[in-house]
Amino acid sequence: MGHVRDLPQSATEIPPAVKGEKWAQLGVNVDADFEPVYVVPKDKKKIVTQLKDALKDVDELILATDEDREGESISWHLYQLLKPKVPTKRMVFHEITQDAIKKALKNCRNIDEQLVRAQETRRILDRLVGYTLSPLLWKKIAWGLSAGRVQSVAVRLLVNKERQRRAFREGTYWDLKASLEKDKTPFAAQLVTLGGTKIANGGDFDAATGQIVAGRNVLLLNEEQALALKERLTGKTWSVADIEERPVTRKPAPPFTTSTLQQESNRKLRLSARDTMRIAQNLYEQGYITYMRTDSVHLSDQAIAAARSCVEKLYGQQYLSPQPRQYTTKSKGAQEAHEAIRPAGSTFRTPQETGLGGRELAVYDLIWKRTVACQMADSRQTQISVQLQVEDAGFRSSGKRIEFPGYLRAYVEGSDDPEAALEDQEVILPSLKVGDRPNCTELEAVGHETQPPARYTEATLVKTLESEGIGRPSTYASIIGTIIDKGYTQLVNNALIPTFTAFAVTDLLEKHFPDIVDPSFTSKMEQTLDDIATGEAKWLPYLRQFYLGEKGLETLVKEQESQIDATKARTVELENLAAKVRIGKYGPYIEVENGDGVVTASIPKDLTPADLDPKQVEVLLRQKTTGPDQVGRHPETGEPIYVKIGAYGPYVQLGDKSEENPKPKQASLPKGVTPENVTLEMAVGLLALPRTLGTHPVTGSKIQASLGRFGPYIVHDQGKEGKDYRSLKAADNVLTITLERALELLSEPKKGRSSTNSKSKAALRELGTHPEDDEPVNIYDGPYGPYIKHGKTNASIPEGQSVEDITLAAALELLAAKASTGKSTRKTTKSTTSKSKSTASKSTAKSSTTATKKKAAEG
Repeated sequence: MGHVRDLPQSATEIPPAVKGEKWAQLGVNVDADFEPVYVVPKDKKKIVTQLKDALKDVDELILATDEDREGESISWHLYQLLKPKVPTKRMVFHEITQDAIKKALKNCRNIDEQLVRAQETRRILDRLVGYTLSPLLWKKIAWGLSAGRVQSVAVRLLVNKERQRRAFREGTYWDLKASLEKDKTPFAAQLVTLGGTKIANGGDFDAATGQIVAGRNVLLLNEEQALALKERLTGKTWSVADIEERPVTRKPAPPFTTSTLQQESNRKLRLSARDTMRIAQNLYEQGYITYMRTDSVHLSDQAIAAARSCVEKLYGQQYLSPQPRQYTTKSKGAQEAHEAIRPAGSTFRTPQETGLGGRELAVYDLIWKRTVACQMADSRQTQISVQLQVEDAGFRSSGKRIEFPGYLRAYVEGSDDPEAALEDQEVILPSLKVGDRPNCTELEAVGHETQPPARYTEATLVKTLESEGIGRPSTYASIIGTIIDKGYTQLVNNALIPTFTAFAVTDLLEKHFPDIVDPSFTSKMEQTLDDIATGEAKWLPYLRQFYLGEKGLETLVKEQESQIDATKARTVELENLAAKVRIGKYGPYIEVENGDGVVTASIPKDLTPADLDPKQVEVLLRQKTTGPDQVGRHPETGEPIYVKIGAYGPYVQLGDKSEENPKPKQASLPKGVTPENVTLEMAVGLLALPRTLGTHPVTGSKIQASLGRFGPYIVHDQGKEGKDYRSLKAADNVLTITLERALELLSEPKKGRSSTNSKSKAALRELGTHPEDDEPVNIYDGPYGPYIKHGKTNASIPEGQSVEDITLAAALELLAAKASTGKSTRKTTKSTTSKSKSTASKSTAKSSTTATKKKAAEG
């Protein structure tokens, strides 16, 4: 349910009694000790009424919300709203199992006022930052932007990484790779020295110049030198000069915290932080895992015993760590919960025993493996380094022998399959000794380019935020979600790429409000908020100093507003670029002055700040000044065909825009095709899409090939039965695909998101047929757990019942109940909407603008 009371989210929620106050839009009375104005949001009024009614017939109230700071706050708000006249207790637990709940009921306590005050201070602080800075961004850059205490620091981290990528200069180096053989066992070696001097590699380059770092005594080979050396060494005698073996012990990682679960889930399962938390919440509520918002790596004795029992049963005694492992939490702020995220209960169900499926199973599997692995023995390995000599060139071959896999049998970070990962980790070398003369079967000159710094992924951003002490792990999922939703970053192939708007906002905040985007300042703020929670700091003096002090935020905004030039604020200065980048009403554009005045051109959405260079600017401007490039004329109509670049990337257009032809036909270029590669034949083919390939032999319905937002696809259009889509594979061409190939693709089950579609996936259980229409009644696995399906009706399986418990009779009852509620809701919704539409439109017209403005402010 979340919070039942909060600060007003929009102008319509501000109580009439305070509407005229100058601080009303903040929802916090900054003149009266920062007293917050709390309101019950519209969507929570019903639950509050239900709780008040339920309270009338009881003799005790137990507040059993989550055990973290937010949960404590919700309990406090409930107590304030319900005003109970019966004894009230606060009950906390970190897993929903029978033992845990019984124990929690016996050990109730009072509401922790310090924890409540810490949450309230954090909420007020976030509101003051968001609602004070966001209106300034609307005035100076663009409407609807938002600033936030943690959000703005996260955006700055992304922008700084993109600045590094812009400043990066590529370096090139060459070396030799040898394929060798001894006793019929092949192995590889790399050139490391020549004439006693180290060969340059990627680590020797300065990223800002693309040259070798000053003072490095290394030899940089170019292609010509590498090929000459290869010729000189071919056919010469190789010998083993030195062998070094070094034993290495690796210990398992601690069990998951919120942050490490989000990181691993992103790396292994490609899940966003938001999705990970949503799935973890479901698993917690269903009693599969312990509470998922925690900074602690501690495990209870019960959990350690359960994990060790799993190890012994599944892997044997030798895989158990000699002593139980207990991990200690380094983070001072680790007060959000008492234990790491682990499988719930005093015995751990294996992933196969849970009956879970899909993403829930994948996340549970991750948590189970990580928890079990932390009680397993160390992994013992031997690192082997072999130095080889041929003439004056030194080569190195590296190997790894796993003496005992230990915990790696169960869990390898960043890998889905521990057994396969173990094989990948082992690098077998033949039995070698000094003086041996292996045979060189191939010598190859290899060129390399240095790479720009990698962009942040969700996993690496979460890791950085946590290590810098910015925000708290329980908020990371919503922060990343917000910066994507607000258009500050795009998620492309798991990388977070900041937009031009992110650059403009970061520039403004860095120049005029440096503390707000300073990681160390934000980290100190987090520390103070934690101190308030433990009673080491007082909340009111802190808020006064932060907002109303001599250098407080309110004072600073008043001083700086007049000094911020809106035109400059909307301009993004990029190094080595003469063109100006500005943020406009419809997105970013470039502006250049030429002899005839100012020329502007929109920047395509997929063109990133790091990739915008003078060459790209020239292409965008040429389209505006000399007109788009013409590929040729259409063979049938004689109209010109142009290649143009728009906000969504390059496309082809048939004919000119005119009064008679206001919307000329356009078609996007397929992924990987650049404007330079477009031929007349290809352009004509793209403009002819969709292509009808023929009819389906079974249904008689047409099958077409076309190009959509997510790439090329085929569609089987069955009219009322719906459309069946399939994406084309990399080898398929939308312009040449045949009907036979299309039928082949349509016969394959759908993948990815569409795997929740019951038509194309196997049922968990087939219960039989429905007596009314003989259609199947099956149980499928969905994103929110198993459900029963008949035709277009889906019904969830009641809590506490497993897939095996459901009989056909029970399923028919559930489906009938679902079908009847579905009909009544649709009818009532329709009639209510039509009645209230006219009155609603009048009353909301005035307030909607203000409301959306207020809502956009907080992020």
